[in-house]
Amino acid sequence: MSISQQLQKLKDGLAASDRMPVVFLGHGSPMNAIEDNAYSRSWAQLGRNLPRPQAILVVSAHWMTKGSTLVNVTARPETIHDFYGFPQELFREQYPAPGAPELAAEVVSILASHHAEGDDTWGLDHGAWSVLKFLYPEADVPVFQLSIDMKADLSEHVEIGRALRGLRDRGVLILGSGNVVHNLRALRWGGGAAHDWAEEFDGFFAERLGQGDLGALTDRAGMGQLFRMAHPSVDHYLPSLTVAGASDARDTLLFMNDAIDLGSVSMRSFIYY
Repeated sequence: MSISQQLQKLKDGLAASDRMPVVFLGHGSPMNAIEDNAYSRSWAQLGRNLPRPQAILVVSAHWMTKGSTLVNVTARPETIHDFYGFPQELFREQYPAPGAPELAAEVVSILASHHAEGDDTWGLDHGAWSVLKFLYPEADVPVFQLSIDMKADLSEHVEIGRALRGLRDRGVLILGSGNVVHNLRALRWGGGAAHDWAEEFDGFFAERLGQGDLGALTDRAGMGQLFRMAHPSVDHYLPSLTVAGASDARDTLLFMNDAIDLGSVSMRSFIYY
């Protein structure tokens, strides 16, 4: 089934529901934000098939905290260019969406047991705006970010998603942005073939997610060396767990962009609807 057919199926399924879907996008290189390629085109097509949300809560791999879960409560989140060594065109990118301070403050309360605090120093990092610019190019939907606590157990990130699940019934799109496999030390420039371990972990993740076996996906010891190769640091993995936690038994799971880029970055994305 082509991406177009998959997304039409998504659109047809959403027409019968008032709940917002939950989405995880493999964002890959920042250059995807300014390139016309298969990934950016798929994000734009996805945006045309998604309902318009009341607000967007983004869990990005690029806002890391230790010992707390921060929620950005600013009215006008700035566009953060959190990278270096890229063309100047990328640094000129802006995504001037409004924030959602009142909703963000409510999320702080919802996540009180996860050491949540309001924050007014962050904005929208490239994990957020590089995909949002394709999903909602007018930047007219209120958006705010949730940090990832790098000290928390993997299972706690699933629990955070479960705590946020009710927002779906209030028109909030929960959007995770990271990568199912993310090992920058093992990149193969120039379009090299995927590492065997990258394909193996990507397949393992898809299989267990399809089975609803989140226990397996949060079991560091069970995933062993394969997980450590796929994620020398877990920052790009954690948003996928929060998105999975926000799903429930009523949802249908849809995969898209199931490719390995540069040998060691999975672009696999998924949607629950």
